[in-house]
Amino acid sequence: MKHLLKLLDLTKEEIIELLDLADKLKYESKNGIEHPILKGKTLGMIFQKSSTRTRVSFETGMYQLGGYPLFLSSNDLQIGRGEPVQDTARVLSRYIDGIMIRTFEQKEVEDLAEYGSIPIINGLTDFCHPCQVLADLQTIREYKTGFDGLKMCYIGDGNNMANSLIVGGLKVGMKVSVACPEGYEPAKEVLDFAKQYDCFELTTDPKQAAKDADILFTDVWASMGQEEESVKRRTVFQGVYQINDEIMAVAKPDAMVQHCLPAHRGEEITEAVLEAHANEIFDEAENRLHAQKAVLVKLMAD
Repeated sequence: MKHLLKLLDLTKEEIIELLDLADKLKYESKNGIEHPILKGKTLGMIFQKSSTRTRVSFETGMYQLGGYPLFLSSNDLQIGRGEPVQDTARVLSRYIDGIMIRTFEQKEVEDLAEYGSIPIINGLTDFCHPCQVLADLQTIREYKTGFDGLKMCYIGDGNNMANSLIVGGLKVGMKVSVACPEGYEPAKEVLDFAKQYDCFELTTDPKQAAKDADILFTDVWASMGQEEESVKRRTVFQGVYQINDEIMAVAKPDAMVQHCLPAHRGEEITEAVLEAHANEIFDEAENRLHAQKAVLVKLMAD
């Protein structure tokens, strides 16, 4: 594993190996056991999309691993002024030991990997959000002790989170059911991947998707970069594509709820449901730190 560009590239075994390493690093952190595995290493973090959790968790994780996190805003880089991505990749490969990038186009991440000579980590693109979903899987396994026999439900826009949840959930052995409005389905590449699994369902009915679910996911109706569509999207999603008491009533009685945050309370999830499941949601936010540390170690350690 040289890069983490998307979960489609990983095998089930590689995902489980990352989760096991994340659990180990979390245990060590909780018990005061230092692990300076990346001492002397530098991670360049390119942000073309702003972030709270991604920046803080990667910076903290790199620091805890003994390395140096270098924040690189697109406003401060030549890539933000039109320098070809292949030139940026070649230059940064001569200065630092790895790159995490949070951007819009998946092609930009793939190009960095193609033209650079250091590990590339996808911190988020419009296509997928692999580090987030690794933390989701880590959290599910903590609460449910495994994946076999579980049903994962996603309600909302077929965005980068939906894409990665479908891939990650199916690869580790869960049933996956997704409810999206017509015209807002997940990416074709992901749906083509899911066709090989008879435990995948795509519907427009949230209650059908949530029936007997063990884990329920949702995300904002308009992602970063879609602000101009927010009014239209609210009209399409409002009153239907929301995790609320009615949805929870058809899921398993002990169903857990996850949200990648930030949440728009009263839109994709009600205040009552979010607060009732706050521990699960914010435990996942904490696990971002450890899942991403596992990725850093796997890709950047000698």
